[in-house]
Amino acid sequence: MFTLFAGAAAPTEQELPVYQQDLGWPTYHNDYAGQRYSPLAQINTANLDRLREVCRLQLAEGGSFQTNPIVVNGTMFLTTTLETFAVDPTNCQLRWKASHRPTGPLPWASNRGVAYLNGRIYRGTPDGQFFALDSQSGKTVWMNQVADAAYGEFITAAPQAWNGLVFVGVSGGDWGIRGRVLAFEADNGREVWRFDLVPRKGETGAGTWKVPSTRRIGGGGTWSSYSIDIRAGEIFVPVGNPAQFMHPDAHPGDNLFTNSVVALDARTGKLKWWHQTATNDPWDYDVVAPPMLYQNRHIQEVAAIAGKDGYLVGVDRDTGKVLYKTPTTTHYKEAARPTPQGAKACPGWTGGTQWNGPAYEPEEHLVIVGAVDWCTFYKRGPADFERGKVRFGGQAIPITDPAPSGWITAVDAESGTLRWKVHAQAPVVAAITPTAGGLVFAGDVAGNFLAIESKTGQVLWSRKLRGALGGGIITYAVDAKQYVAMATGNVSRVTFGGTGSPTLVIWGLAP
Repeated sequence: MFTLFAGAAAPTEQELPVYQQDLGWPTYHNDYAGQRYSPLAQINTANLDRLREVCRLQLAEGGSFQTNPIVVNGTMFLTTTLETFAVDPTNCQLRWKASHRPTGPLPWASNRGVAYLNGRIYRGTPDGQFFALDSQSGKTVWMNQVADAAYGEFITAAPQAWNGLVFVGVSGGDWGIRGRVLAFEADNGREVWRFDLVPRKGETGAGTWKVPSTRRIGGGGTWSSYSIDIRAGEIFVPVGNPAQFMHPDAHPGDNLFTNSVVALDARTGKLKWWHQTATNDPWDYDVVAPPMLYQNRHIQEVAAIAGKDGYLVGVDRDTGKVLYKTPTTTHYKEAARPTPQGAKACPGWTGGTQWNGPAYEPEEHLVIVGAVDWCTFYKRGPADFERGKVRFGGQAIPITDPAPSGWITAVDAESGTLRWKVHAQAPVVAAITPTAGGLVFAGDVAGNFLAIESKTGQVLWSRKLRGALGGGIITYAVDAKQYVAMATGNVSRVTFGGTGSPTLVIWGLAP
């Protein structure tokens, strides 16, 4: 369990530099590289005792709430499954709300957020629609049908928008889809390119599916967001597990590009390189979160990858060499793969790092990541594919003794060696946010909102919220005042134990 540190210094408040006085949070992870670091330091280790709730806004009675808010030009944008909201980020006042009326089935009712570019907001929906909204009014500018919900395809990922293009991928690996990522012209929604995450005949990786017909229902969905190296013009796509994962013999081979990070030319969709964390995966060990990109002290370009397998991996992007591989949660295997009698494995299908990945703290040169400590009893059943239906190839039964918990792990960005670790009361799926104030903001699905000292890993401050933290924790400044905001409420997976109504909560320093 985390412990509170009582030795904070006297409260201070820093005057923000001019360039920071209206500093927003413009993308899913604040920057395109996925680092989530904020240079704001007005809220810091010395004045946490003055951090108070400013306001809250309940957005719905129930349902999934995994959104990562963004703040652009003094307005916050966030989502529920079918609704998009524009909110005043200083007082929670609603500016507009846009509701989407579904045009088909909703295989999985969830959404993780929006992208912004040139006055427009972009998002997807679980009925397979992808559209642009005017950021001032919320009116629809264009709309495309990009996924077929009748086949179990849907969109939960938060898109990225850059250089006149907007990028999004198709979710639904466990429904037996063929995953793909697409790029559209941001102005009009015209498709520019697509890349199949389960290759078609003649494409790179097709031969890693030894039975060609299994590629048609191979899985490989992508369901959180993406990172972009704007210097190299590369987009990095995290890819999920193969379909009916408990039957690896039914889809023999390495099964590219499942359980991988795929790097593509952002302008053309051409494959640049990839890193696969698990071949022919029998445990549902998706790479869900986008990798975090940074440059180490040896001037190596590194992709920090964290997946449901419970490891944090640093990969040299030029050579493909693994620089470090550090465990972030409990590891145990009762068998090499699921059996008809059942086998325990840790992490389980709800374990490891979920949809929010690593963050970077440059002052201490840390990579910091949250993880879930939860085991599963896998009991293999028949391979019973049915179009449009979710199938695992058996039963994945969460183990509740011991009770699931979470970890926040910080490693040296050079070597991957452990610097500090916080054991949270409940699973950690919310985003990790380091700041120049010497703080790391984090939370768990029991509703514990934490402020951790980045240098030591000591929990300096904690507050109990009325809902689970399952989405983004962000920080920004408006009129020279720093705020911290977060999405609280149900995280959609009942197994996580997080309940509550979808609610935005904003914090600031008391006078």
